[in-house]
Amino acid sequence: MIQLLNVRKGFNLGKANEFIAVGGVTLAMEANRITVLKGPSGSGKTTLLSLIGCMARPSSGRITLQNGIIGGRSFVGGMKTPEVEVTSLPERFLTEIRRQTFGFIFQQFNLVKGITVLENVMLPAYPLGEKHGVVRRRALALLEMFGLGERAAAKVEWLSGGEAQRVAIARALMNDPPVIIADEPTAHLDSKLSVAFMEIIARLKEQGKTAIIASHDPLVFGAAMVDRVVAVRDGLLDGDGQ
Repeated sequence: MIQLLNVRKGFNLGKANEFIAVGGVTLAMEANRITVLKGPSGSGKTTLLSLIGCMARPSSGRITLQNGIIGGRSFVGGMKTPEVEVTSLPERFLTEIRRQTFGFIFQQFNLVKGITVLENVMLPAYPLGEKHGVVRRRALALLEMFGLGERAAAKVEWLSGGEAQRVAIARALMNDPPVIIADEPTAHLDSKLSVAFMEIIARLKEQGKTAIIASHDPLVFGAAMVDRVVAVRDGLLDGDGQ
């Protein structure tokens, strides 16, 4: 479970242009579930995702990752723990948690142009210090899983929108994270590809993954495989959805 307790995130605090992006959110998200944060642009969904994924720190409040999410993995100082409060951890530990716990799928996919599909997928594994051959085999297996084996040597700028999305998903899975975080993943896709994306997320759930998706797309928050929809508006939860 991922738990947020009265989490706030503000920018330019104490200044004339102070802005509260997330204002006092308390939320618990269970493992092996698909949770969608639903809301219009500017509602605070992306900021909330960045806090959940340990890419940003809250201004106040607590965020904990519990055993169903971290799965008994080693984190702080190499010690196994059933629960980690990430709010005030030093950055070096947050980096380890991000790398081992979360796989990120961004709205713009953020693939690195000028290098191949295979090289893009391998990128998250390089900091782990694994042998190149091991990393390469794992990346190729992921590309085969998503029907992209024949595109491994292609430059990412040659890909279609659907292919780029599948590469982004493969890259997110490279370190076998228990949690997938996706920010408006269907924003630039047509309806067919949006439905295909949700079918992939459903398969990942069957494999034991947890997915947290920010989206205002009805094809996402209305999909049958979604376990819970949480409405977000003006940095606050607006009801609890399903």
